[in-house]
Amino acid sequence: MAIRAVRGAVQLERDEAGHMEEQVGALLTAVLERNDLATDDLISIWFTATPDLHSDFPAAAARKLGIVDVPLICAQELDIEGALPRVVRILAHIESDRPRADIAHVYLGAAAALRKDIAQ
Repeated sequence: MAIRAVRGAVQLERDEAGHMEEQVGALLTAVLERNDLATDDLISIWFTATPDLHSDFPAAAARKLGIVDVPLICAQELDIEGALPRVVRILAHIESDRPRADIAHVYLGAAAALRKDIAQ
């Protein structure tokens, strides 16, 4: 089994804990579904949030989805002028037999503009 990385992002409409939980949960669910993954296939997940998000840790949404025995870490995204606001990004390390070219990277809503080259 190979180790692969899956990217994803979602833009939040507002900085509220419940909204973040809902949107990050939808992102993680889409990553799992589109790549035919179970939580046992997850090795670790890095979350970043733009500096304008303060209401909660994005990783809290993963814990509420039942991803409880996977290492998670949150960090702040670079504060670049003109960058898309209120964005949570993920980098998930997984075990998968899929070829790298078949990994489905997930960019939801307006976040699809971040990586038009790989957004599915």
